[in-house]
Formats: sequence, C-alpha cells, structure tokens
Amino acid sequence: MLDYLFILILALNLLVGILLGMSSIGGFLLPLIYVGFLQLPLRDALALSFLSFAIAGIIGSYAYWKSKNIDVKLAIIISIGSIPGAFLGVQLNVIISDHIATLILYIFVLISGISLLFNGKSDHVESPAASILENKLFTLLLGFSTATVCAVSGAGGPILLVPLLTKLGLSIRVTVGVCLFNSVIIALPSMFGYFQYANMETLYPLIVASIIGQIAGILAGSYLSNKVELNQLRKFITWFTILTATYMIISLFL
Repeated sequence: MLDYLFILILALNLLVGILLGMSSIGGFLLPLIYVGFLQLPLRDALALSFLSFAIAGIIGSYAYWKSKNIDVKLAIIISIGSIPGAFLGVQLNVIISDHIATLILYIFVLISGISLLFNGKSDHVESPAASILENKLFTLLLGFSTATVCAVSGAGGPILLVPLLTKLGLSIRVTVGVCLFNSVIIALPSMFGYFQYANMETLYPLIVASIIGQIAGILAGSYLSNKVELNQLRKFITWFTILTATYMIISLFL
C-alpha cells in the first residue's frame, strides 16, 4: 500500500509541478486530490500539500528575484503579517471537525477555480500600485488575513493574494513574484504545524516522493512553458477544479 501511495504522490507532484512551472497555477489541486480521491487523513494531506507549496514557492520566487520581478520590501512586510496568520489558520483547522475542515477545503478550492474565470490577467498590463500598499499596517493585516484563510483551508497563498494585489494596481509580474515569496512564508509554519498532527511513521516516504516529484515537475514545466498553449491549459485547470470541487462538496452531503 505504501509503495502504491509513494508512486501516486510522486506522479501527482510531478504533474502539478509541471502545471505550476508552465502556468503558475494548479497547486491547490493537491489537497483536493489527496483528500477527495486518495482519502488521505486531512492533516496528513495538508502537511504534504504545504510541503509542495514551499518547494514551488522557493523555486519560483528565486526565479522572479533573479529576473528582478519582485518587490522585496512589499513581500517582506506582507510575509511578516503572514507568519502569525499561518499559525492561527492551522490551529483553527485543528479545533474544528474533520468534516467541516474538509468542506472548507473544497469550498475554497471551488472559489479558487471560479476566480480563475474572472481573472484574465495579462503580462502586458502595468499600472502603479495603489498608495494603500504603502501603508504598513494595511499590508501587515493583508498578509495576516490571507495567510489565515490559506492555512485553515489548505489552499496555496498565490490563488488568494494574486487577484487582491492586481486589483490594488500592482503589475502582474511583480504580484506573482511577491506572492510566490509569501507562499513560502505561509507554507513553512503551516507545514510544520500540520506535521505535528500527522502520522509521521507513514509520511516519511511520501515526503521524499513529494520533494522529488515537485522539483522535477517545476523544472520540466518551466522548460515546456513556451511549447504549450497556456490559455487552453488555464481553461482546463479552471474547469477541472470547478467540476471536481463541486462534486466533492455534494458527495460530503450524500
């Protein structure tokens, strides 16, 4: 059974890593598949998911930093607020029932999928960031609130923060760079928090599978990003997410 799971986790992370490398979206599919299809215990699934989010965020934010497409100051301020938010999100998830926590996960993934329908972002749109982002208190609260929602729901940080920052006027390239950095800061405390409630005896080989699959997938996806039609890929991810999350929500009440 463990060998079977190792291969599945490796393959899933490889696939999602490729999607992330090509389109920067798709990470939120991991907890959905882990819980909905593989029937992993909820906290085991979230621990593994945030491990993958951390790996993807580290690789992605480094690439954006190298290409000078990241506002480091803004990323740090948001992330300072995100640290306590992530810890709070984990604790909120733990004190509620598994049924409610799973429902929150599915609903948030559904919202993430729907949001992709209404976020036709263009890399060529550049606009000055709203002055409110210069307000440190607002930025800290933004990081805190988004991290709390992401940690309690199990979804990755960028899917929530990207549309908010772009609506506030930050250019899409800088927004993605900031959000990738922030996703690491959300993922690390969330990952260690959920690992405390997970069955570590069975998770060690799955951790290895996650790391190998995610790194290989992102590198492969980055290589393939100029060889595929990204709009079609985005549409596929969007509708797969919406339909699958809807099915999972309905199945919880049957």
